[in-house]
Amino acid sequence: MLTRRKLALLTGAATATALLFAAALPGSAMAQQKTVVDFWHGLPQPLGGQLEQIVKDFNDSQQAVQVNASYKGSYPETMQAAIAAFRAGNAPHIVQMFEVGTATMMAAGPAVKPVYQLMQETGASFDANAYIPAVKGYYSSKDGKMMALPFNSSTTIMFYNKDAFQKAGLDPNKPPVTWPEMIEAAKKLKASGSTCPLTTSWPVWAQFEQLGAIHNTPFASQANGFGGLKAELKINAPLYVKHVQTLIDMQKDGLFKYGGRDNKPDALFPSGECAMIHASSGLRSRILKEATFAWGAAPLPYWPEFAKDGPKNSIIGGAAFWVMTSPKRTPAEYKAVSQFFTYLARPEVDAKWHMDTGYVPVTMKGFELTKAQGYYEKNPGADVPAAQLTRTPTTENSMGLRLGNLPEIRNIIQEELEKAFQGQQDAKQALDASIKRGNAVLRNFERANKG
Repeated sequence: MLTRRKLALLTGAATATALLFAAALPGSAMAQQKTVVDFWHGLPQPLGGQLEQIVKDFNDSQQAVQVNASYKGSYPETMQAAIAAFRAGNAPHIVQMFEVGTATMMAAGPAVKPVYQLMQETGASFDANAYIPAVKGYYSSKDGKMMALPFNSSTTIMFYNKDAFQKAGLDPNKPPVTWPEMIEAAKKLKASGSTCPLTTSWPVWAQFEQLGAIHNTPFASQANGFGGLKAELKINAPLYVKHVQTLIDMQKDGLFKYGGRDNKPDALFPSGECAMIHASSGLRSRILKEATFAWGAAPLPYWPEFAKDGPKNSIIGGAAFWVMTSPKRTPAEYKAVSQFFTYLARPEVDAKWHMDTGYVPVTMKGFELTKAQGYYEKNPGADVPAAQLTRTPTTENSMGLRLGNLPEIRNIIQEELEKAFQGQQDAKQALDASIKRGNAVLRNFERANKG
């Protein structure tokens, strides 16, 4: 006969055993499963590690969602991997896409779930107006709806070696402001022994797209593609011809070094080989880790004869996070993505990423929080990217670019630029050839997306 005490002991033992088995079975109702979100990005180290730390912080902050971040190579490689995965029916939930892929992603139709739609459907709190206007506009549709979540936005600025400036008899606290001043500084740097006074990373972004923006000169018609699919390249205007010919001449004179395509030249500055570089503001993180010399940051120089009212705002680069669809994707998975995005939009997350990396704060509250914490006072020059992006109201030439297959167009321009640097053609010939080939790419994109 069971006494009450024996019954209680047996019941307690059975309950404990059940709890142990439940905890051991991941599929049981007793064990809370996290919704898994696959996130593909294109940031190498050290930036990739800093991004993955943010992902870890989010994962540790709650029990419902597990974001798995995976590095998929360069931005173009990440883009190709995402396209292939979508075609195979197993696209990641989130893909980081560089800004030049924006038009392609907007034309991707059912492959993409717009961020504004995601947030509405999941009931998430989201204010598109919280983002800096230049950033918001770049990733919004014609009717102002946010299509992707801005995150690591950047712009092109100049970094310069203060020690090299001092050695050359230049004021280390007065970097060149105009291109004539830039040329004179390069001459003095060469005379003092520098084998690479100036280089540029992302040659097309820095020396074409940004050039057009700060001089209020179109890169392409149709408001640089924002006006529609019939855009044509306009990069043989006098500004571009003068600028490219100047770079060709500077290379001949040992004042400029063409270091390769995309971000390949990044290493030339922190290593000390080149005294000045035009590069993404995001390079700041690497410079902080690797440079063994005093350095500074400054806005891009401009041509006074082409900017009589002063330079306009520069345009953003970097990347945003796009939500991809998949046949078996569930509402719970989309809800998990929106939770992650809500976390990323927090001012403290935005500000920390900005301060750690040199990417610009993408929200106004993130920018204000950074200022309130005294970061700019303690780190002179850290405010250069944001100041350059916001120094004037945007014009139709300084909103950015929305051209289909822009990565392919960039490669075409780089190919023609390389021929010019090798002495096979002059600036005008290189630019005319770029327009002819680039416009063919635009027409192909127009035909494919007319519907």
